[in-house]
Amino acid sequence: MTTLLAFLLTLGVLIVVHEYGHYRVAVACGVKVLRFSVGFGPVLFRRQRDANSTEFVLCALPLGGYVRMLDEREGTVSAGELDHAFNRKPLLSRAAIVAAGPIANLVLAVLLYAAAHWIGIDEPKAVLGTPAAGSVAERAGLRAGDWARSISVDGSEWVDLRSMSDLRWQVTQAALAQRSLKLQVSDRDGRGMRTLALDMAGFESRDVDAGFVKKVGLATVFSDPLLGEVKAAGPAAKAGLMAGDRVLSVDGVAIIDAQTLRDRIRGAVREGQGVAQQWVVERAGRSVPLEITPRVARDGEANVGRIDAFVGQPPAMVTVRHGFVEGITQGAVRTWEVSALTVRMLGRMLIGEASLKNLSGPITIADYAGQSVQQGLAYYLGFLALVSVSLGVLNLLPLPMLDGGHLMYYIFEGVTGRPVSDAWLARLQRGGIAVLLMMMSVALFNDVARLLGLH
Repeated sequence: MTTLLAFLLTLGVLIVVHEYGHYRVAVACGVKVLRFSVGFGPVLFRRQRDANSTEFVLCALPLGGYVRMLDEREGTVSAGELDHAFNRKPLLSRAAIVAAGPIANLVLAVLLYAAAHWIGIDEPKAVLGTPAAGSVAERAGLRAGDWARSISVDGSEWVDLRSMSDLRWQVTQAALAQRSLKLQVSDRDGRGMRTLALDMAGFESRDVDAGFVKKVGLATVFSDPLLGEVKAAGPAAKAGLMAGDRVLSVDGVAIIDAQTLRDRIRGAVREGQGVAQQWVVERAGRSVPLEITPRVARDGEANVGRIDAFVGQPPAMVTVRHGFVEGITQGAVRTWEVSALTVRMLGRMLIGEASLKNLSGPITIADYAGQSVQQGLAYYLGFLALVSVSLGVLNLLPLPMLDGGHLMYYIFEGVTGRPVSDAWLARLQRGGIAVLLMMMSVALFNDVARLLGLH
């Protein structure tokens, strides 16, 4: 229920803001607005002050909305109202009305990001877990427990890293631009500062997907190898392990962090059987040797080991918060960066350099909406801002049926001095519908594939 309500709230806010942008500028330009609709289909709620005012309606299908304006192309307009018809307005006024919806979404994103920064977001500190074997992070010399302090492209201008999210964002942007990075790291206590190089040259745009940070070796945050809850009658309980035990070594190999321990447990399977491991744990200041045999469980197509105990502890967190002016500035910067990233990703998907798996539909949006609400207000505002940017950028694409397509018509009209012919409008509209249906089909397929674990 939380996920559904969060999804409906997300759609409601973004649709209302988008359509209000069109409505407000239309009114300012002297265009008569006949209807302001949130949703499509049967009308659930209607409000109209009088017969000559705008009709505000809420409809049953909340997957969009529209603003219907007085227009001679859509019906007869009385002589006394011709001055208030959309099609009679100057080119710049029509363009401003069309552009106002996407711009409203981008402005909303700035304010939402700013509000999230003012509230403050608790994020994992940029202390790294064990990098995956052979990853860029491992080749660069990063180790479990390294604290990433700042990052640079050229080695002269450094950007401070406030959290793990900052690090992953900078690395993702570098991969899309195919630039390598320099990273300043220290130990967890801030000592032993050193500079490392992250070689991103081996990545292409198509590699930037949901699993990208894992490929780079930045998927895990450092967590001490402590045991949490131990389930009764499980392998851990049978071996005598207890909550609070710190694992020092497994089969003589020192255990530095929880991810290393998880990997050792998962790999303790031979020919479908669990393999006994020799553990040494620290308990009440003493080293205690134990033997444990993980049970075998299926994880997708593979057999993995399980000990039925919680491994690791919550990572160290930092509160990322900005002042009023800095919050607005950071909101604008993040909106610009996300917009540019979205355009680059769409462009690379168009030419085959990025995977179409990156397209998401309503199911994924609903899932993320529910998750962000459960994490707190600041997280939800950040999520809402991200979707608002996506909606704004998508509507500015030069595709018929979208606001960007109409702006392309107006550019043509401004250059040639005449509007696009009705015949060409009909052809372009059909082509635009086909492209949008294809994009929606791919997004929905990706949603279902994620639900089924295929992506």
